[in-house]
Amino acid sequence: MNNEIEQVALRAARAAGRIHLKRLSRINISRKSNSIDLVTEADRESEAAIIEVIHRAFPTHAILAEESGASAHQSDHRWIIDPLDGTTNFAHGYPQFCVSIAYERRGRVQFGVVFDALKKECFIAQRGQGARLNGKPIRVSTTPNLCAALLGSGFAYDRRERRRFYLCFWEEIMMRAQGIRRSGSAALDLAYLAAGRIDGFWEFGLRPWDVAAGAILVDEARGCVSNMDGSELDLAGANILATNGRLHEQLIEAIAQARPEADRRHAEMLRETKASA
Repeated sequence: MNNEIEQVALRAARAAGRIHLKRLSRINISRKSNSIDLVTEADRESEAAIIEVIHRAFPTHAILAEESGASAHQSDHRWIIDPLDGTTNFAHGYPQFCVSIAYERRGRVQFGVVFDALKKECFIAQRGQGARLNGKPIRVSTTPNLCAALLGSGFAYDRRERRRFYLCFWEEIMMRAQGIRRSGSAALDLAYLAAGRIDGFWEFGLRPWDVAAGAILVDEARGCVSNMDGSELDLAGANILATNGRLHEQLIEAIAQARPEADRRHAEMLRETKASA
């Protein structure tokens, strides 16, 4: 069963990757929730291709996908799909996007694949079997503290309305870390963390399809993934913190330190907006 799951996931990821490459030179864009939440034909086509591959092999499995939502039926087996993570990057021809597919059994993710077709990099992880990049084992970094760490992060789609809140965390962590990168693809950030290319990652406002595959990659590469307060990761909880393990408590502490000021700045912004309305 596990081998079949991997084969189906890889077939689905490659099918999506082919669509990404085909569509990259002719992109049609529309908007979803607001002017910065984009969707392209590549999102829709690659999601349809992934679902077709999965349903052909496992017609009774449930699916949670970014564009089409959740299956109507329930199952112990569920696939969590982001057909094109990094849509804004893709829409601009910026080479940082991927497909992310996770397989979950009875509420626990068992397998994940993050595939960057442009760079020909395929990250996979299976519960208890480690993580691999193009077939070779990968491990998180050994960076011991935040002052020597390169971190990844991003901003949620409500960043204009909550900009002071999010920037407060960047300000706090920027003063503690060696550097911060904002790539525009949470799935690739987590894959890069698993491969030791960055040392930690945090982001607010993410959805299960953004992080399900990346989280098991980090887990299986001997890293640590949690909610921002250090509790067990809730895929639906929107707020993720992941590190090489050595930095975990330090990053949790930095976020906790920043939160009261972030809440104060956001409340202040709401008062100013209301007063000017």
